[in-house]
Amino acid sequence: MSTRPDPALAPRLDLVEDLHGHPVADPYRWLEDPADPRTQAWAADQDRYAGEVLADLPATEAFAQRLGELVRSGAVGIPVWRAGRAFSTRRDPGQEHAVLRVHEAMSTPRVLVDPMALDAAGTTTLDAWSPSWEGTRLAYQVSVGGDEESLLHVLDVATGELLDGPVDRCRYSPVAWLPGGEELFYVRRLAPDQVPAGEEQFHRRVFRHRVGADPSTDVLVHGEGLDPTNYYGVRTSADGRWLVVSASAGTAPRDDVWVADLAGDGELRPLQVGVDAQTAAWVARDGRLWLFTDRDAPRSRLAVADPADPATWDPAAWRDVVPQSDDAVLTDVALVDAPDGGRRVLAVHAVDATDRLSVWAADGSGRLGEVAVPPGSVAGVSAPPEGGTTAWVGFTDHATPPSVLTWDAADPTALQPWEQAPVAGAVPPVVVTETHATSADGTPVHLFVLSLEAAPSGPRPTVLYGYGGFGVPLTPGYSAQALAWVAAGGVWAVANLRGGSEHGEEWHRAGMRERKQNVFDDFAAAGEHLVAQGWTTREQLGVFGGSNGGLLVGTTATQRPDLVAAVVCSAPLLDMVRYELFGLGRTWNDEYGTAADPEELGWLLGYSPYHHVAEGTAYPAVLFTTFESDTRVDPLHARKLAAALQHATSSGAPVVLRREVAVGHGARAVSRTVGLAADQLAFLARATGLEVL
Repeated sequence: MSTRPDPALAPRLDLVEDLHGHPVADPYRWLEDPADPRTQAWAADQDRYAGEVLADLPATEAFAQRLGELVRSGAVGIPVWRAGRAFSTRRDPGQEHAVLRVHEAMSTPRVLVDPMALDAAGTTTLDAWSPSWEGTRLAYQVSVGGDEESLLHVLDVATGELLDGPVDRCRYSPVAWLPGGEELFYVRRLAPDQVPAGEEQFHRRVFRHRVGADPSTDVLVHGEGLDPTNYYGVRTSADGRWLVVSASAGTAPRDDVWVADLAGDGELRPLQVGVDAQTAAWVARDGRLWLFTDRDAPRSRLAVADPADPATWDPAAWRDVVPQSDDAVLTDVALVDAPDGGRRVLAVHAVDATDRLSVWAADGSGRLGEVAVPPGSVAGVSAPPEGGTTAWVGFTDHATPPSVLTWDAADPTALQPWEQAPVAGAVPPVVVTETHATSADGTPVHLFVLSLEAAPSGPRPTVLYGYGGFGVPLTPGYSAQALAWVAAGGVWAVANLRGGSEHGEEWHRAGMRERKQNVFDDFAAAGEHLVAQGWTTREQLGVFGGSNGGLLVGTTATQRPDLVAAVVCSAPLLDMVRYELFGLGRTWNDEYGTAADPEELGWLLGYSPYHHVAEGTAYPAVLFTTFESDTRVDPLHARKLAAALQHATSSGAPVVLRREVAVGHGARAVSRTVGLAADQLAFLARATGLEVL
């Protein structure tokens, strides 16, 4: 490695606060302010240091070349059908972003929205889209520069003419159309001058909007006087009679649900309020109220009620169509027609993070059969709302880019290909091994291990990836980073930690709030298992995570610096005492707890990485990657822990902060994805000893 000046150590404040009786030191509080000249000078020196460290990594170019092939393999999305038109996304090799297309009978798919046509710099992303029931109009949302603000537009599908927008403040807004395409329901934040200072990202409301009208004339439908952190869902029935509105406080795993008869008085009446459960409700073409719920069913079930008879809204009156399974988690469903009359439900269940498909009678009389699906992930199932015997199934696995298959009730045991994105380069012959580690409390933790070998022939440089939060499952999926690492001779492992939903809502709750330490114990056990099984050694083990997964690996670095040689920590949460004060942090306190409560502050201080840095500790090599336009997780977290680790470490291993501008927490252009991923893998390769030719 070439000689270079180390980064300048950040000045430390003698700042200790008493919080509910806890003395809490915060020596780098000043790094929270990006406008502070001291922060800017320190960040500039970090940029200099990161540039020198990363430029000195020999594997970067090789990884960039391989990633360029694998990332550019492309992807296709599940179609949404409206009146014979299929709307879907597709990204082909060479494209920076996926485009949204419409496919009409006997015609070539036609592009409706191309982010690169909107912004040649590639910083505009397509966030969401929703066609009208007739397929004649399309609502879509875009963000610029990574801000995820989601400007809402409406266009005419036949002509491409822009009919409405941009309507701002539509971040995380669903869209529900009324028949005719003249009106829609959507969610919009109140204007900044209408909310308390510091709460501009909250205070959403449900509105009814007429296409082309001034948004200031929209009709307020719901949300006034409710929790300011609420996220709202809206759904309408195809006939326009029924409106369903849901609300959850931030990311809390519970929601309230209301139903309105728009052909009657239009009043939203409570279906579920104040209940510790999640229920997705909608009225389908059969006129029944369908309920996808974990109420009294932590592995979820599908039930029905009568929207016109509130007496059937009592959960005791709900009739199961797909009951809760003893050993599988229900994740998605689609309603289709049977060839000889009647209806069927195509259901997706997950077992140890791998998906299965089955067919059920829609009248609740039980399961009719299984559908042969390769081991992998079903990314969703959809069917035309007007009916038909066919459903479309999204599929991916560790070596297959997102593709679409079809299922037909006339041939109910098999899937047929529908659309597959081309692969730009050769996918390595990856072998997937499933194994289980044992966590500190005896809980088995499932892992996918990707390698060129079916069993370890000797320890290899290994990357362990995890997330463990918000009920997010890590199911098999195409990952260019994982494939590039394996192609270079390394091992890549994915751990299904508590905090996810791989085993249902109970598995999620076993890794949140006061039980958050379970997630870190699971991850450490996974790393120790890989060593014990001969896949790797501690000197060859790196860990990788982003966002909540950044908290995971940041905690691993401070709790178990002896376990790993390298850490890649991307867009992380790290100061858990002050996380609620920045970005969308306030919406996550049901997941983690709040520092405003004395007991919950104790939970947070128990693991908060920033508060567990010990001077003189031999910390592993750490690469922080942050995005300056990130409006979810503020880059201040990485700044503060980078400064703390640079001050404290005795190992001599580099602690590097890599910053990007004009990009945020979510989607990005392919070329930027390749550049970031190449730096991350090259850093891991240097620290774990992977020689990349």
